[in-house]
This record gives sequence, structure tokens and C-alpha cells, in this order.
Amino acid sequence: MGRLIAFNSISLDGYFVDAHGDMRWAHNAALDDEWDEFVADNASGGGLLVFGRITYELMASYWPTPAAMENDPVVAERMNNRPKLVFSRTLSEAPWNRTRLVKGHLVEEIRSQKGEPGNDMAILGSGSIISQLAPELLIDEYQVVVIPVVLGAGRTMFEGIREKLSLELTESRDFANGNVFLRYEPVG
Repeated sequence: MGRLIAFNSISLDGYFVDAHGDMRWAHNAALDDEWDEFVADNASGGGLLVFGRITYELMASYWPTPAAMENDPVVAERMNNRPKLVFSRTLSEAPWNRTRLVKGHLVEEIRSQKGEPGNDMAILGSGSIISQLAPELLIDEYQVVVIPVVLGAGRTMFEGIREKLSLELTESRDFANGNVFLRYEPVG
């Protein structure tokens, strides 16, 4: 059974998207070879990528492009070739390579996927998916990168969660560009 991992970059004030729903602020302009290596290694898994519609459209508009292949060929190749699952009530198709569109039943579909043998699954972005799956205790690990920027407004990746979710820090790592990686697992 694969584990379900939620991965998000957040601002210092706790937002994973800004007030306009944009995530471009998360791309730190400071050069850091160690950070670049970490990102490439983290993208190397062969598991299923899980998206909501908004994150899917954002990722699908960039990773299959020549610009992505030029700017970050290792991550682009991995993003384009991994299997993807997008949850949307409004999309009629999901043309990005190796993508399956699911129109509903998020919790049931993820439970089913977790019951299948295979690699880990990763939720990228997709705060609405995280807020639906976290209370169901379906997320096995939270990976958070704190980016040294304050946005002032936006959405948190746990927006909509009404009950306490206790987490245990299992790893932390800081980088020269100011980013801090944190890995948490649910307690209990």
C-alpha cells in the first residue's frame, strides 16, 4: 500500500497561494545548488501525482512546455512522465500526459488507491483536496517548504479543517536560499 504525501510550499505567514490564487511567489530567485538538488531528488519518485483542478491547470500549463524543459529538465521530465490523478467537477478532459480525470468521490477514490500495491502518492498544491482528506486521516505525511516571504493574504493548505490535527515533526532541513523543509506525520 502506497503512502499519501501532501507537499506544499508556504509563505512565512502560512499561505500556499496568494490572494489571487497564484503560487509563482514560491519560486525562490536566490540560486542554491543544494536546494535544486533537493527538488530534483524529491521529484524522483515514481508514484501517482494527485491534483485538484486549479493546481492541475497551473502545472499542466507549465511542465509540458519547452520553457520547463529548458529551465528545469530533470523535474519537467519527471512531472510529465509520472501518472496523474485530477479531481474536478468542471473539467471535461485532462490532456496532460498520463492523467486520469475523476469527477467525484475524492475520499473513496483515494482510499481505493491506497489499497492498491505501488509507490507513494503525492498531493501537490491542491489545498481543497488536503482539507477534505486530512480529517479522514488519509494523508500519511505532510511535507512543507517555508519560503522566506510574507504575502499578507491568501489561502492556507488546511483551510476548512474544523478539528485539531496533531502532527509530529520527523525531519527539518534548512537551505542557503532561506527555504526550510519540514516533514510531519499525523500523531495517533
